[in-house]
Amino acid sequence: MKPVSLSVISSFLLVTTTFGATLDTQPLQSALIVYNGAVALVHESRHLHVNSGDKQIVYTGVANTIETDSVNVAFPSGIVLNSQQFRYDKLTRSKLLEAHIGKTVKVKVLQRPETFETITATLLSHEGELCMVSTSQGEIMSVPSAQVLFSAIPGELMTKPSLVWNIETTKTLNATMSLDYLIGNISWKSDYILNLGNDDANLSGWITIDNRSGKAFNNTKLHVLAGNINRITHAQPRFKAMMANETAANPAVTHVAHEGYHFYSIPFPVTLANNEKTQIKFIDIQNLHVNRRYDVTLSNPAYLHGEREHSVNQYIHIDGVNVPLPTGVVRTYTRSNNHTILLGETHMPPLAKKRPLDLRLGDNFDLKVSETILQRDDDKRYFQASLRYSITNSSNHDKEVELRIPFPNQKKNSIDTTAPYTVKKGNLVSFTIAVPANGSNRFEVSFRGKR
Repeated sequence: MKPVSLSVISSFLLVTTTFGATLDTQPLQSALIVYNGAVALVHESRHLHVNSGDKQIVYTGVANTIETDSVNVAFPSGIVLNSQQFRYDKLTRSKLLEAHIGKTVKVKVLQRPETFETITATLLSHEGELCMVSTSQGEIMSVPSAQVLFSAIPGELMTKPSLVWNIETTKTLNATMSLDYLIGNISWKSDYILNLGNDDANLSGWITIDNRSGKAFNNTKLHVLAGNINRITHAQPRFKAMMANETAANPAVTHVAHEGYHFYSIPFPVTLANNEKTQIKFIDIQNLHVNRRYDVTLSNPAYLHGEREHSVNQYIHIDGVNVPLPTGVVRTYTRSNNHTILLGETHMPPLAKKRPLDLRLGDNFDLKVSETILQRDDDKRYFQASLRYSITNSSNHDKEVELRIPFPNQKKNSIDTTAPYTVKKGNLVSFTIAVPANGSNRFEVSFRGKR
């Protein structure tokens, strides 16, 4: 494609004016950094040709969600930038008519029933569905606007979102310009697949880019930043230089930790169509050691009356992975009798590297816990309750279940039981109870505390 100027509004439309300065339609460099909060930073550099005396440079094809006050443009020496405009004329018949007032148009005129003749006329005005035109014979006539034909798109109409820079220059230049700006309506998220074996698992992660910005990005360098920023600065080239070096050595998605954020870089050019979602695999970790874990949070004994039965949560526990993981949904699958089964979905918060991870799968079908009041002896200031806890395991495997009981850890409160326990943060008394396959276990506890 030939270089773009104000006269080239679209690759398939004629225009009638030119302003001289031209930009290559394809960028020399293109990069996109997508942040949380549906915002992204666009970076482009293009070859620029400016003639001495040119007054405008038109940069077509910016996103229509551009934040115009974020534009950071760098022109070569010799160009003085006076002002900037954002122009985007969605093409309508009304706009075409307005732009053709005083210009020559073609008009279909009805000569006899079902027979039209095309004549040349000058468009004088338009209002609603009617236009006034002047023919070459000097006749003034009114015609329906639908019968006015156009042979060109006037140069003052910008049919693509464009930045117009009003400049001064006394030099003819062939150089490179660079541009950074923020856009909206583009977001990213991460999702994970955990394929679970007996005591190991494989974890894969995917980045999904949802581009609704009004601009397509072709063969661009893509980066995403995990973390919630207050507002980004334009000090991004330092990130990109670091990422470029790492990518050259390892053709996988890499990341750099910087100022409390994690900056992920895709090592290959990515094409993002407008109004489409694109998924990119960014981690693939094999043979993670996993454990099963089971727990249940029970009633505060001060408020329990009678008997209650509870389901037991089941978790997959991973001691940690060697890379930080952005927040996302983890879907856990396993294989059983040659079928793939979804075990559960878990929302995972941002996870620093080597931090333990617990993924709740759901309620375990074979484990039940009941709590029963055996005796209460309450007065106005204190409650005293004796409870029996029973755990039933209907599976063919031995299990350990953690029972968490809310009970304030205060000086005058007391717990009397033969079962070992610990007190955790949040005033939780924790019992870890072994339950044999197809069996049960029970124990009793007496609580005394302030009401």
